[in-house]
This record gives sequence, C-alpha cells and structure tokens, in this order.
Amino acid sequence: MHLDGDQWTAFFGSFEREAFRLETLPAYSMEGEEEEFETFQATGKLELPEDDPWLVKVRSFRDSGRRIRRVHVVTRPLSDYLRYEFAAYRYNVEAGEDVRILDLTDRENPGLPDRDFWLFDSSKVVAMNYRSDGTQISRDLLEVPDLNQYRQWKELALSLSVPFSEYGAD
Repeated sequence: MHLDGDQWTAFFGSFEREAFRLETLPAYSMEGEEEEFETFQATGKLELPEDDPWLVKVRSFRDSGRRIRRVHVVTRPLSDYLRYEFAAYRYNVEAGEDVRILDLTDRENPGLPDRDFWLFDSSKVVAMNYRSDGTQISRDLLEVPDLNQYRQWKELALSLSVPFSEYGAD
C-alpha cells in the first residue's frame, strides 16, 4: 500500500515505541531542501530553526516516550549531500533522535540490504523507494514482510554503527 501525504504523516505518527530507519544512499533529492542545500554548499553552514517540522516531531516523540533511530550506511569520500545531511544530524541528535553511522569504506557490506526502509515497533515495514539520483518514487507499507529479516538488519546495523557524535568523518 502506497503511503503519501496525510496518510504517510498519520501512519508515521502512529508508532507506539520505536521507529527505525536504515538509509543507504549517498544523496537524496528532497523537495523543499534545494535552497537550504545550495546555501550549505556555498557557505558550509546550516542553521535549522527551533520550529523545523522534523525537529518538532522528534522532540514530540521523545517527550511522549517514543524513540526515533537511524543508521546511515556511508562510504568515504562523503558526497556533498552527506556533508549537508551530517550538518542537519547535529540538530536531529539535539532534538532526541538516535543517529548512527555505519562506515563501510574499508570493509565489506556485512549483509545489509542496499535499499532504505523504516521499521515501526518491530512489526511494520515501509519500503522507501528511490531513483538513482535520490528522488523518492514511493513509500510502500509492505503487506507481508519477513519481519525476522528486517529485525536482523536493524540489529546488525545498530551493532556495527557508531553514534553520530562519535563519527569522525574527514
């Protein structure tokens, strides 16, 4: 089932304990980020306001006892987009998101998929589908996912990654 717009917003907000995201791309082309990304490329600085919608959501989830976790799989050198995203991660972490980095530059992929997904409460999976340039195609709630596989991928990614605050990307 495709999840778009208000349907995605409502679904996302309905998790009870934990939302986990595996990110695998070196760049995402997100509508509404273009100007912010261009400014970051020109200045090397990113200033997110306190009322940034994602940060407001993360703080709200944290305050209600719910947890947002993310592991981003990367290889160096980091893309311009990843440097921009890392600048935003600082704010995400301050808001209460557990952001982690799994750097595969000098090692083999340990068996993680090469696609993005969200795992909600270890019981619902949303596949995040993108074109090769990072433009999102769709978000699909999987009808009958192999939950054991997604849980294993989550645990593997978490066990091999480091907290964003400890990752020293050069």
